[in-house]
Amino acid sequence: MAQIIMFAVLSVVILGSALLSVMTNRIMRAATALLFVLFGVAGLYFLLDYTFLGAVQISIYAGGITMVYVFAIHLVNKQTLQGLSERWLGKRTILAAALALIGLVVVVGIFLKNQLLNAVVASTTSAELPMEKIGTTLMSGDKYGYVLPFEFISLFLLACIIGGLVILNKTKKGEAE
Repeated sequence: MAQIIMFAVLSVVILGSALLSVMTNRIMRAATALLFVLFGVAGLYFLLDYTFLGAVQISIYAGGITMVYVFAIHLVNKQTLQGLSERWLGKRTILAAALALIGLVVVVGIFLKNQLLNAVVASTTSAELPMEKIGTTLMSGDKYGYVLPFEFISLFLLACIIGGLVILNKTKKGEAE
């Protein structure tokens, strides 16, 4: 009974924060609401006794990704955001939606063929996967390994840092003149 109550509380927190994140006009409130969504998902992992995934959710997503969003929000000035919706109307919106749909199909296809997910479904006797299996899957370079996605994420974060420094350098040059 306690698990059902905790699930209901976490569901309300996740759904309420998600709605606040997309419906608020203030961008910092949206980032804070996103943080609460990620904490709620971590709570669901802990409720399911997936302590490793809950800790990863808090440390990587709630801690790291939300801070990257806040960092990007502070670097982008209001002139950059003004007129953004007018520029993205039309053909670019259709192209972006098509690319997002293709990406969704690829991700769903990978998840359906992933051996780790099949092992989770097949092993109903244990409540949690052994840490050795998670570690070898994350660090393997075979067909369903995650080393290559980790490298792409590190390159993406490096590009974000370099872009942030370039934006910061342009604003400092503009202030000096």
